[in-house]
This record gives sequence, C-alpha cells and structure tokens, in this order.
Amino acid sequence: MTTTIRLTEPPAPASYPNDFAETVRAHVARTVVGQGRVVERVLIALLTGGHLLLEGVPGIAKTLLVQSVAKAIDLKFGRVQFTIDLLPSDIVGAEILEQRTGEFRVHKGPIFTNLLLADEINRASPKVQSALLEAMQERRVSIGDTTHDLPAPFLVIATQNPVEQAGTFELPEAQLDRFMLRHRLTYPSPADEAEVVRRSLALRLKRQGDGAVPMSAFDAIANDQKLHARDLTEAMAKVQEVHVSDVFIRDCVELVNLTRRHKDVELGCSPRAALALVHASRARAFIHGRDYAVPEDLFALAQDVVLHRIRLRYEAVAEGRRPEDVLESLLADLT
Repeated sequence: MTTTIRLTEPPAPASYPNDFAETVRAHVARTVVGQGRVVERVLIALLTGGHLLLEGVPGIAKTLLVQSVAKAIDLKFGRVQFTIDLLPSDIVGAEILEQRTGEFRVHKGPIFTNLLLADEINRASPKVQSALLEAMQERRVSIGDTTHDLPAPFLVIATQNPVEQAGTFELPEAQLDRFMLRHRLTYPSPADEAEVVRRSLALRLKRQGDGAVPMSAFDAIANDQKLHARDLTEAMAKVQEVHVSDVFIRDCVELVNLTRRHKDVELGCSPRAALALVHASRARAFIHGRDYAVPEDLFALAQDVVLHRIRLRYEAVAEGRRPEDVLESLLADLT
C-alpha cells in the first residue's frame, strides 16, 4: 500500500456526499459550532455499533454534541454523571421490594436506552466501570436472576477529562480496548469560538410562569427530527455492503502486528484493533460517499483506533517517546 503518512487529518468537510450523514451533520451544526471530525466519529460509532470514548477538557460541547446527534435521529438518549459514590445498580438497575405485595419488581437503570452518555467515566470506581463495560460488550445486563437485552441500537459514548486527575480511576488497557474509537477533542478555532459567543448572545429567556431563566444551548437543540431509527438501520445495512479488499485487510492486520513487535511497545494491540480498523474504515467510506474502503480511511482512523490500545515501555517514556511517535513510525513501516 502506497500513501502519504499523515497523522493530522485535514479539516473535516463542511458537508458529506452521503444523505444520511449530511442530514445528521446539518442538524448538529444548528447547535454545535465546528467539531465536524467529532460528528464523523460519532456517526462511525453509530453505523458500526461500536462505542466511542471522547477525551477533552470541560466546556468544548461534548455533551451538547452527543445530545444533538441523538435528537437528529430521534434516538432515546440517556446520560449518567459518573461520580465516586456511583454503584453498578445506579446504571443497570436493581430489583426493588414492593412493600404492599411483598414481591420484587425490576427497576431498569439508565443503560436501557439507545444512546448513553457516560460523562467523566474515569471518576467512577473500577467496579462501576466494569459493570458498564460488560454491558457494552454483551449488550445485555443481569438484574437479579433475569437477563435483559439492551435496546437496539445501543451505543455508549463516554467522556473523560485528561487534565484533572484528582479523584479519578484511570481505565486500564483491557477496558479501554472495549472502545472502538478514542477521539481527543481540541479547542475550537478563534473564528468558531467567536461564533459560539454570538450564538449565546442570541439566546432568549425561557419563561416559567411569572419567572424566567436564560436559555442554554441545550434549550436551542432543534426537535424537528428528519431521521428515525429505521433510517439508521438502513444506513447500517448499506455500510455492510461497502467493499473491503484483501489488501486492505492485510494492511490493517499488519499494522496491528507491528504494534506487538515494536521495541518501544510493552503492550501491543489486540485483535479487536484490526476489527475496529476495518469496520470503522468501512463506515467512513460510506459517510464520504464511497462503496469501497481506501488507504486514506485507515490512515485517518489509525490514531483513534490504535493509540489507546498500546502501552509504551518505561524506558521509551523516560526517553521522551510518545505513542504518536511510535504510530508514525509504524505507519512508515507499513508503506
């Protein structure tokens, strides 16, 4: 495979040639300024049934963006704010004893939704993290003696703050591996940030009886959904038809194997990484109006698929090596 090594993607397109993706993008753009690449990653997760981890500092519209996507496709949306005192039953649900009848009834938790936002997942204890990630993998939960299937579609988008580490529990590599993609958000450009301020000034008051409160960006999310779950299902079926050549599969597998043999890498990628690369590339091709995957898809998604699945040796870290440097050298070996 011959291509140009590029870990920094070009700006996300203002629109997509795919009608489904363009409808979602246009709906989100009415509320969220910029962040086109993040919208693309959310779409890839939706179209493949994978899960997404968003990493970024507070205030860059992670929650707003996810909720806007859910409203664009008329999906049931749930949000859990992870804290140190959260219990697994607060997410999956529990059996509750009815005092009147003396019988137990099942109370389903917020995980029974289509799109679950796990906000600041690294603030919960490892026990709670494991309960969520098990449900992500098996797409069902056990409450008491009964196993319940989760709704379809079901997608978890988790967020974590990379700056503030007090009171947090870092996700171990084995649990990070459950996420198809891990995308790192950056600050908006000055022009986008200025547009955010202008839109904020345009918000009015939300009246409640004789009182009123200022509207937030969440109040401005449009409710005129043009897409429904069946549209997402049809789009997912079309993604399955995107052609992936044997050469493309070979290159994905070779990249994953290179992570296991690199001298600076202590823990390389699992087979899930090759699966994620292929499936995510197929979805990206569909979003960009192609019915076949190309090397650009692999290189565009390599960071989000690979970096959270590798761990560098102590000696490499001490020498100032970064996972990004290692990945760049691996992609060079691949060409």
